[in-house]
Amino acid sequence: MSTIRIAMWSGPRNISTAMMRSFENRADCAVVDEPFYAAYLAETGLDHPMRDEVLAAQPTDWRAVADGLAGADGVLIYEKHMAHHMLPGFGLDWVRGCRNAFLIRDPSEVLASYVAKRGEVTLDDIGVVQQRAIFEREADRLGKAPPVIRGADVTSDPRGMLGKLCDGLGIAFSDAMLSWPPGPRASDGVWAPAWYDSVWNSTGFARPERTAYPPLPDDLRRVADAARPHYEAMLAHRL
Repeated sequence: MSTIRIAMWSGPRNISTAMMRSFENRADCAVVDEPFYAAYLAETGLDHPMRDEVLAAQPTDWRAVADGLAGADGVLIYEKHMAHHMLPGFGLDWVRGCRNAFLIRDPSEVLASYVAKRGEVTLDDIGVVQQRAIFEREADRLGKAPPVIRGADVTSDPRGMLGKLCDGLGIAFSDAMLSWPPGPRASDGVWAPAWYDSVWNSTGFARPERTAYPPLPDDLRRVADAARPHYEAMLAHRL
């Protein structure tokens, strides 16, 4: 049986790591956590938490990353990707070897959550422009929209939404996707201690309490306004 590679494209401050846990809990699935992170940091020079550890843990040449992904072997491989990691000079031809899906969240909520972890945020940091570009590239290639799923819909109805996602990806749904043991995993990126505390404490897609975020300051509101058309273009196709 040939390997099925799923590339899930997200931005930060979504349920992307919980989705990775969900797929990893399947008996037939291995996962890859943000494989282009080190290449992204090396190219941009950005100072992210645990930067040195990330650079030491992964290839810093995007070509080596793409080659490694293409050579992976298994029944089902789930690749968790941050769309903003795919910089303009990084090739995307390798994406054709994947079944691509898109995990989205309202930009205002992303920004309100992101600033709690990092003080400054730009449009490039949240990846929605690049996410839409990859979405449209895949839609053109397939002749139809690839699967789009909103994080809030998954947490509201995990079984129903994951079932729809699996249908859209052409794979069978598994009840094992609905829960997982708490704690860290060997598959977690080396940066996990800086970002994954809530996932380490989780055992499934608990319905979150509605967070009342304060109004965004003017600089972040402008970022949200610039991101919104790209988000809504994908939202129109959500499962």
